[in-house]
Amino acid sequence: MSDLFSALSNSANALQVFQRALTVVQNNVVNASSPGYAAQSLSLEAEPFQPNGGLPGGVTAGEIQSSRDEYSEQSVRQQFSALGTFEQKAQNLADLELNFNVSSDSGIPGALNKFFQTVSSWSVTPNSGASRQAVLDSAQQLTQAFQQAAANLTQATNSTTNQLQQNITHVNDLTSHLRIYNQQRLAGNLNDAGLDAQIHSTLEQLSEYVNITAINQANGSVTVLMGGQTPLVIGANQYNLQVSISTAAGAPATVAGGLPPARIIDAQGNDVTGMISQGKVAGLLDVRNNVLPSLAGGAYQQGSLNQLAQGVADRVNQILGSGNISDGPPPVTGIPLFTYAAGSPSAVAHTLSVNSAMTPGQLAAIDPGPPYVSNGIALRLAALASPQNAADEINGFSYAEFYGNIAAQVGRESGNAQTQLTIQQQVVAQARSLRSQISGVSLDAEAAKMIEFQRAYSAAARMVSVLDQLTQDTINLIPL
Repeated sequence: MSDLFSALSNSANALQVFQRALTVVQNNVVNASSPGYAAQSLSLEAEPFQPNGGLPGGVTAGEIQSSRDEYSEQSVRQQFSALGTFEQKAQNLADLELNFNVSSDSGIPGALNKFFQTVSSWSVTPNSGASRQAVLDSAQQLTQAFQQAAANLTQATNSTTNQLQQNITHVNDLTSHLRIYNQQRLAGNLNDAGLDAQIHSTLEQLSEYVNITAINQANGSVTVLMGGQTPLVIGANQYNLQVSISTAAGAPATVAGGLPPARIIDAQGNDVTGMISQGKVAGLLDVRNNVLPSLAGGAYQQGSLNQLAQGVADRVNQILGSGNISDGPPPVTGIPLFTYAAGSPSAVAHTLSVNSAMTPGQLAAIDPGPPYVSNGIALRLAALASPQNAADEINGFSYAEFYGNIAAQVGRESGNAQTQLTIQQQVVAQARSLRSQISGVSLDAEAAKMIEFQRAYSAAARMVSVLDQLTQDTINLIPL
C-alpha cells in the first residue's frame, strides 16, 4: 500500500513539474518580441530510483535558466553605438550640405559671378553712372549671400548644440531607469525575467547615444561605465552628465570672438568629452566641434567661409585703394568697398557689408600706373574671376574654386557618413541575428517543447487516474 501511495505522490509531483515547464514555455511565446527578452528554460532533474532502498524515483524541477549570452549582448551594444554615430552624422551633414549650393546662379557662387560680370561691364564704360550703380548693387548682393550663409551655419550650430543637450538628457534618463532596476535587483528580484529584459533593453538604448561597458555584479546589479572609465551607474547610484559650451582648462581660445566648443562634463566636474568615441553624442560632438568650426569658425580657427569673405573683401579693397577716383589735381584715391568686423575673424562673413560711405561716384576706376589706364582698376577687379597671380587667389585657388572646395568638403563628409551608415546597418543586423540564434525565442522550438510537456502532463495525469482507481479498488478489498 505504501508503494501505491508513493507512486501516486510521484505522479502528482510530476504534474506540478510539467505544469511549471508549460508556464515557462508560455512566457517565452508571449514575450518572443519583447525588447531585451531572452529565452528561458526549466531544467528537469531525475530523482534517484532504488525501490529496495526506498528511493521511488520521479522528476523534480530545477532552476529556471536564461539563454542570455553577455558577450553577444556587448557585441550588439558596440555595433549599435557605431550605428548611432554614423546615423547622427549622416542626418546632420545631409542638412548642412543643403546650405552649400554649387550652382553658379544662386548663393555665394551666383553672387560672385554677378559681381565680376558687373565689374567687367563697368570696365567697358568706366564713367557710366548706371554701370557704377550696378557694381554697388551686386556688391550688396554678395554681402547678403555671405551673411545668409553665415546665418545658416549659425542656425546649424545652434541646432546641433540643442540636439547634443537633448541627447545628454536622454542619457541621464536612461541611467535613471537603470538605477531603479538595480534597486529592484538589490531588493531581491534577481531571477525576474521581465526585469532582466528591461535592463538589457535599456542598456541597448543607452548604447545608441554613448559607448558603454556593462558589468554584471555578484549582487545582481549592473555597473555602467562610459568609455570604460566614466561611471554612469554603480549599484543604486547614478552619475549625470551635462553639456558645457566653453574652452577647456589650459586651452584658451586662439581666435578672438570665436564660439567655444561643446564639452561633456561628468558628475564630478571633469571633462570626459574624450571618453565618448561612439554613439549619437559622439556624432554630434564631431559635427559641432570639428565640421562646423572648420566652416563657420570657432575659438580655435577662423573658418573657411570667413576666410573666403575676408579674402574677397581685402583684395577688392586693396585694388580699389590703389586706384584714383579722379586725376585731380590733386588726384582723389579710392576708398574701400567692403567693411567687416576686423576684430572678430570668425565673424567676417556674418558682418560683411558694403561701405556705407561709398557712392557710385566714389568707385575708383583709374589705375595711375605706370602705365596709366583710365579703366585699369575695373579691369583688375574683373580679372579676379580668373586670377593669374597668387595675390588674387586664396591658397592657390580662385574665389569660386575655394568656395567649391568648401562645398566639396561638406559633400565628402556627408557621403562618407552615409556610406558608413549603410555598412554599419548591415553589421548591426548581423550582430542581432547572432544574438537571436543564441538567446532569442524560437517559436518552432517552443511549440515542440509545448507538445512534449503536454504529452508528459497527460501521461502523468493518466497515471494519477490509474493509481487513484487502484487505490480505490484496494480499499474496497479490505473487509469491513
